[in-house]
Amino acid sequence: MVIGKLRPETLKKYVFNRVGVIDPRVLVGPSIGEDAAVIDIGNDKVLIAHVDPISGANEYIGWLAVHVPSNDVAVSGAKPQWLLPVLYLPENSDDELIDRITDQMNLAAREISAMIVGGHSEFTAGIKRPLISMTSIGMTSKDKYIISGGAKPGDAVLMTKSAGVEGTAVLASDFRDLLLSRGVDSATISNASKMIKNISVVKDALILAEDNLPTAMHDPTEGGILGGALELAYASNTSITIHEESIPVAKETAIICEALNIDPLRMLSSGTLLASVPVEKLDYALKKLRNGGLNASVIGEVTKRGDFLVKILRKDGRAEIYNDVYVADEVMRLWST
Repeated sequence: MVIGKLRPETLKKYVFNRVGVIDPRVLVGPSIGEDAAVIDIGNDKVLIAHVDPISGANEYIGWLAVHVPSNDVAVSGAKPQWLLPVLYLPENSDDELIDRITDQMNLAAREISAMIVGGHSEFTAGIKRPLISMTSIGMTSKDKYIISGGAKPGDAVLMTKSAGVEGTAVLASDFRDLLLSRGVDSATISNASKMIKNISVVKDALILAEDNLPTAMHDPTEGGILGGALELAYASNTSITIHEESIPVAKETAIICEALNIDPLRMLSSGTLLASVPVEKLDYALKKLRNGGLNASVIGEVTKRGDFLVKILRKDGRAEIYNDVYVADEVMRLWST
């Protein structure tokens, strides 16, 4: 069994219909494809909250624990402000491990100007490596929040940075020996591991949200660009066509993916922002991102829901059709083996 997210049908059957007492102040609750909860707190303000587990990484787990859930708050249109981590540590953990993890969390929180306001830590029986569950919280105006389900037919799909940013860094740091055995040189591995510094999309998302440019935004984590596009299409009841030739892939990512025989479009991609933008706003959106020092590319388009959720037009001319919103992530698959 491949580790990773529960399948959508399992979530629908056992999770989404078991949420306790329905609160009318919850504007966006648990659903497939949506990045965060949105709660009306009055005075035309909404609270944006998201929690994420970090289980597919080891070396940079503290850094990822801050940035991954904070990305999901940011793509909902809010600046992440408060963090609550839960640390699960193997029974034989020493102070050096705890020091490394908390130092990373502190540095990452400072980078996005957020504060760790509480949480929990414990030694947990039965685990072999540390795990973290992190909650990130922010606020924005009621008329400013953005959902994944807002994409409209006719919108363009843009992305920032390159595919598989997070996955590349995780593979380089946690699978170094395997990569060396597959012929990947140490300089490439070193450069790839440094991509961990680029996994935040807080800046990307807030640049677009400032002028209400996107109809939808998404942080493609597990399942990568493909998984993110599927969740956008599913949540907005549209179809999305993606052009592989338009998707930037870093040299290090390409080398590592070739060595491990994995698809860069199906691997952890925190650091990449996906957004649907009306075509009349597209040039301005791209200009704003580039003026902010961010690479941005138009990679596809949104159409009325047809006989597919996502279609990938590959460089070799093949058209791949996807109707299952679930994608088994390539990095998670490697961890499972």
